[in-house]
Amino acid sequence: MPVVAANGLEVGYDVVGAGPPAVWLHGATSLGADDFAAQLPLFSKSFRIYLPDARGHGRTRWDGADGFHHEWLADDLAAFVDAVGLHTFHLLGFSMGGMTALQYAALHSARLRTLVVAGISPRREPRQSIGRKQMDVPTILATDPAWVKVLARRHDAGQGVDAWQRLLPAIAADISVHPLLEAADLHAIDVPTLVVCGDSDPWVPVDHALELSRQIPHASLFVAPDCGHVVMVRRPGLFNEALGVFYRSTEAAARARAGTTEGGHE
Repeated sequence: MPVVAANGLEVGYDVVGAGPPAVWLHGATSLGADDFAAQLPLFSKSFRIYLPDARGHGRTRWDGADGFHHEWLADDLAAFVDAVGLHTFHLLGFSMGGMTALQYAALHSARLRTLVVAGISPRREPRQSIGRKQMDVPTILATDPAWVKVLARRHDAGQGVDAWQRLLPAIAADISVHPLLEAADLHAIDVPTLVVCGDSDPWVPVDHALELSRQIPHASLFVAPDCGHVVMVRRPGLFNEALGVFYRSTEAAARARAGTTEGGHE
């Protein structure tokens, strides 16, 4: 399990596959191996996929009591890709990772070959209200022992026992105050983009996802039917098909954006 120094952190990550480099960012409270379990066997045949643990998650140690800000996550990503030697790369992010991907793309569009964001909206609501409810630690402890076990499995070894109980409210608090991306930020994302959402995602109504896809110049939208927030897990076949079509349709543009070979990667 490799670790690299980036932005003052020791970032734990996994890397699988061979081919053009891709960085996939997990959602809040999760890990890449969990969020993308149904995608890695297929897409690792075509891409070298990096799965960094966000700060406070998995092996990237950070105490939520010391704060949690989405802007930090974009800075962490920028430092991570430099540390592992990626000059240009494909970027995919889900939920919290999708917001990180959008923020990074708005600042560093030229570094990206393609962008995929799933389960994210630049609007604050309903993310704020749902995050406050779903990340309420006393409620989780009192009503959902199975979820407590999952959180412990994901984070206790790397963060310390029960550190997730400080992380979750810090993430929820950040959703309420972090600066929102403006239309000009989204217009600056000059890279082939796929926006993904479920048709019954409580976090991201379809009209929010449609609005996002219209604000990014080269974006298309995929809406998974009969699906909530975690599209990759709930409708893996459809998600994989949509992602594969997107990557094939943008292959020429991605190669052109890659430029010269850097650090041993295409």
